[in-house]
Amino acid sequence: MKSYRHLKLEERELLYCLREQGLTFREIGDRLKRNHTSLSREYRRNAKYGKPYIPCRAEDKAERRAVKQRRKAPLKTPLIFLYVRKKLREKKWSPETIKGRLPIDHPGYSIGLETIYRYVYDKKKSGRDQLWKYLTLHRKKRMKKNGRKVRSTRIEAMLPIEQRPESANSRSELGHWETDNMEGKRSDQTALSVTVERISLYTSLIKLIDHKADTKSKAVIKGLIKHPVKSVTADRGPENRRHQLISNELGVPIYFCNPYHSWEKGSVENMVGRVRRSLPKGVSLDPVNEKQIRQIELHLNNTPRKCLGFLTPCEKLEQLQINNSGALQVRM
Repeated sequence: MKSYRHLKLEERELLYCLREQGLTFREIGDRLKRNHTSLSREYRRNAKYGKPYIPCRAEDKAERRAVKQRRKAPLKTPLIFLYVRKKLREKKWSPETIKGRLPIDHPGYSIGLETIYRYVYDKKKSGRDQLWKYLTLHRKKRMKKNGRKVRSTRIEAMLPIEQRPESANSRSELGHWETDNMEGKRSDQTALSVTVERISLYTSLIKLIDHKADTKSKAVIKGLIKHPVKSVTADRGPENRRHQLISNELGVPIYFCNPYHSWEKGSVENMVGRVRRSLPKGVSLDPVNEKQIRQIELHLNNTPRKCLGFLTPCEKLEQLQINNSGALQVRM
């Protein structure tokens, strides 16, 4: 079996001269001891769009193509390159999982977490594949290394969450709520106020016409006025600056999470994620009407939850209210 040999510059020059003399590719092939189809393909490849065939230019293009084909795999070795792509695209594994699993599946091989992320977001190496779509958060652009800058908001007469009673922390008493805002498009004025009771996970959803503190405070009061309330926990966002309005109207303290500690109000954070299933991030809330919000609220409050022993939030809230009223009667 004969191995294929690339054309040399001398052969390209002879091809040019013989074609100028009017010889066919088959005749030239007999003289150069080359297959006529190889010569025909060489000529067509380098004489496109009415341009003449120039041997030196054809040689230069061939060398550049050869260098590109011999380029090494973007990730250390072909094995690691294929492994990372397969686990990202087919298994939907996170880069951290891929990094930790690689030495187990292929002993002796390793890759850094930063290397994977650089490859995913390198448009020259993986731009066409859009591998960022297979990441957990599907971010098209990578976030800055030190995170985004957040302007601090000064809130007066603020009670830190460390002062919140143990009955609220341990979820042993009904009436302790958490509240947060869920935005749609960042350019929109509208938002959604989400307020959750810590034991029953009963949820109140109210659409906000703007992000002002007065609007937020009135929405929280409207959502909780008919329910037992003993405290409310919020973050330090500017929409909570009028917290004293809530405290005076409901007669309860308002506690605030520490900066960048969103997990300290984990119930409402989890519920926002559940609301996102119906109103995905980036979707405008402007066209969402009151009927749609009530349908989402009804669905959330009537969905069985594992943490509630597969009771719904409505059932759990009713059960707790009955127990509390029974306890009061016994005391009396």
